[in-house]
Amino acid sequence: MDNWILKGPATLVNEPVREQTVGAGEVKVKVAYVLASNFDAVLYSGETKVRYPKTIGRFAVGRITEVGAECYGVEKNMRVLLLPARSCGHCLSCKTGNGDECSSPAIAGRDFDGFLRDFVVCNYTDVAPLPDAVGDIDALCTEAVALAERVYDELELPAGGRVAVIGSNFAGNILAQVLQYHKLIPIVIDNSPQALERAKNCGIYYSFAADDDLAENINEATSGQLCDASVYTTCSRIDPALTMRVLANGKRAVLAGFAPIDFNIPARELCEKNATLTSVMSGFGYADTALNLLVHKAVNTSLFEKEILTEYDPNAVYGSMGDAASVKKGKMTIFKMII
Repeated sequence: MDNWILKGPATLVNEPVREQTVGAGEVKVKVAYVLASNFDAVLYSGETKVRYPKTIGRFAVGRITEVGAECYGVEKNMRVLLLPARSCGHCLSCKTGNGDECSSPAIAGRDFDGFLRDFVVCNYTDVAPLPDAVGDIDALCTEAVALAERVYDELELPAGGRVAVIGSNFAGNILAQVLQYHKLIPIVIDNSPQALERAKNCGIYYSFAADDDLAENINEATSGQLCDASVYTTCSRIDPALTMRVLANGKRAVLAGFAPIDFNIPARELCEKNATLTSVMSGFGYADTALNLLVHKAVNTSLFEKEILTEYDPNAVYGSMGDAASVKKGKMTIFKMII
């Protein structure tokens, strides 16, 4: 059975594992698809530290093959999303029985073994049943939609609020769509013509290049008031200083995404604008809401280029994802596990 284990930076090894038994409160899931993400890529490169060895793969869907005697709401052959974040069990909220409010969720592939393997045995509460209306490939977008919902709640803006979304990659595009669904006005900023065109095709009216005309375009879009909030997608590799430059005084900036790549936010401008800076790095607790949005077609995933791999070397895939010059923004690279 396949089980891709990260032994060290840029070293993924396929090591089959022994057959796992299923406990009373556990399920066994045959993994169907795994989305190769920027988060996995920075783990692979060593840019984000992890305790080796670790099976990686943060986003996956599959089908239940075994169910423990004390599991509820799940059954054999049910399609499920493998939840990529779990309560840590160590923070104050977890220790007082409020795991749903965990302040430091554990993340698949970093804090516990991820899903780039044939079978996963886990607690039945660590999977989410998939509605018939949500296909397997769309379900791989669930965490990105959940992240966007958390950002929306964090912003606390009324309808009509103008939000700069800096970076229209996979997560950034979905974020802009979710904000628009909630009647906010996203202003997408990117340095990729392909990403900007995709945003426009998803119905995002304001989509601007990160070039010398950006300041004038932002002023025109906001009637000179600048933005009510700005969200910097952490794996975009766009100049992070834009986060403050497009933001009005006394407003909120959010760092959002799955891959915490090193970058610097200008502290002087942050202080001068009396801005609030927060971060959202997972969709923990929002999976059900995200699936509901997918059921109701609130997010259009059809414009993302999809590459489904049946034969692959994850070392080559993650190695190429680490090369910013070769990345096609918004592309979904998916490992199809053998069924």
